[in-house]
Amino acid sequence: MIRRLSLTLAGALAVFLAGCATPTTEPLNLTTAKKAVVGYVESGQYERQVQAVATEAVRTVEARVARRRAGEKLAVVFDIDETIISNLPHMRAMDFGYVPKLWDAWVDRGEGPAIAPVVEVYRTARRLGVEVFFLTGRHESDRPGTLKNLAAIGCGDFRELILKPPGTSQTTGEFKTATRRRIMESGYAIIANIGDQVSDLEGGFAERTFKLPGPFYIVQ
Repeated sequence: MIRRLSLTLAGALAVFLAGCATPTTEPLNLTTAKKAVVGYVESGQYERQVQAVATEAVRTVEARVARRRAGEKLAVVFDIDETIISNLPHMRAMDFGYVPKLWDAWVDRGEGPAIAPVVEVYRTARRLGVEVFFLTGRHESDRPGTLKNLAAIGCGDFRELILKPPGTSQTTGEFKTATRRRIMESGYAIIANIGDQVSDLEGGFAERTFKLPGPFYIVQ
């Protein structure tokens, strides 16, 4: 979500299919696409795929810590929305639409539920002395609600919460790439970068990337 391209998965899928089709081909019906997203979630397939990615991330963090050199500073970078906090209750209440004022109110309440398998990656990192950076496309004005929500899901112990500054002209992908570069230049090895969007992960500056399923919207 995150003041993003206001495309739900349904809309994104329809746009994608329309772009791939001939001009005379009708794109996937929006209602059908939204039902497919709900079915994907309610079938348990979404949760199983999240769990598979998170399990591999835990193994990677544990193995990398075991190879840690003396004095080496290790970090894991997490996206927030649909990575460690779920906005699915809000999205479903909005029928996968995006209304900025209602989204801002949702963030301010700090009520997003945890994505439990990814919280386990966070806990593993902190238990092993790996620093955590939360790097999100949310804006700086979202900091109070974001801090409240992270604390509520038991993820309040981190090195830095990095949000988009006001007035930036960067895309989310550009902002995140530049920020990871800054983290590494400050002396950290980013051993894992975890997110649900391609823009969370592209651009390098991480030893490993972990792509969670992202069926709900697209952020560039």
